Amino acid sequence: MTDQTPEDKKLLTIVLFGAPGCGKGTQGAALGAVPRFFHFACGDVFRSLETRTPLGQEFISYSSRGKLVPDELTIRLWRSRIDKMVEASAYKPDIDFLVLDGIPRTIEQAQMLEQHLNVVRVFHLSCPDRAELHRRLQKRAIKDNRLDDANEDVIKRRLKTYENESKPLLEFYRDRGVVEIDASQPPIKVLHDIVSEVVKIPEWIASVRHVW
Repeated sequence: MTDQTPEDKKLLTIVLFGAPGCGKGTQGAALGAVPRFFHFACGDVFRSLETRTPLGQEFISYSSRGKLVPDELTIRLWRSRIDKMVEASAYKPDIDFLVLDGIPRTIEQAQMLEQHLNVVRVFHLSCPDRAELHRRLQKRAIKDNRLDDANEDVIKRRLKTYENESKPLLEFYRDRGVVEIDASQPPIKVLHDIVSEVVKIPEWIASVRHVW
């Protein structure tokens, strides 16, 4: 990927957006299982870092305190992983939709990604019940051994960080077609609501006709 991407070469992208615990990973994984969709979960990439490396230590220093990883570091890691997925033919940007989960998390990140992405839909997985988000995060901590979700103070800081630094992204992407999804529903109903909107995207229909 070059620093300046021509408009017609930008990556067709769907962004899954919402507070920690809203189900972005679950829905991203489900979409990623569908042909012509590639799910990129930024949090999983970070958690898979070798913690003994300087990059891994830097990540731990932020995540353990419920802090966002700095924008420049996040974008650098994102670009590196995307390039590797393209080289391995796991992600084919000319025919695949990129489904982003956990990135961008700030307006600054979104601005840095503008030169690479053609964001055609943003799905806001909304769950106003913060007690439910706490419950989900603590359940996930036990199930997936994610220590960053186990501490109550860290959870509170993560939700506060989301409200202050991430939620303003909804206004940034307003003209791209932000779709509100009730994330408090059962996961299968949430997926149904997302897919019902995805099939309306003209670029997706055109790509399916081209490939199939």
